Amino acid sequence: QVQLVESGGGLVQPGGSLRLSCAASGRIFRINTMGWYRQAPGKERELVARITSGGTTNYPEAVKGRFTISRDNTKNTMYLQMNSLKPEDTAVYYCNAAVTYYCSSGVCNGDYWGQGTRVTVSS
Repeated sequence: QVQLVESGGGLVQPGGSLRLSCAASGRIFRINTMGWYRQAPGKERELVARITSGGTTNYPEAVKGRFTISRDNTKNTMYLQMNSLKPEDTAVYYCNAAVTYYCSSGVCNGDYWGQGTRVTVSS
């Protein structure tokens, strides 16, 4: 049906930057709201940023002003620019998308997750 693949994670020093990408593929009719989530060891998964199909964004206070979410609808790809990274940003980052896709009955709706990409902020 639909696959999401993240890339761009890695090791970065505090204060540094990383850019994550999430590419969607499959029998896509339309990608609706997309989002980035993260899960640190021993913690629950939490929202990092969300963007609607029209480009409206929202962020929790923990990342507001440091992270920027964007999307390229022509490429079915979402990005997360992360600046001024802190050790507490260390986590596995997951992309999520609400997708309308082609199915046997015409179009169907589904919610999809990527496999995650690890971000480590450490000196």
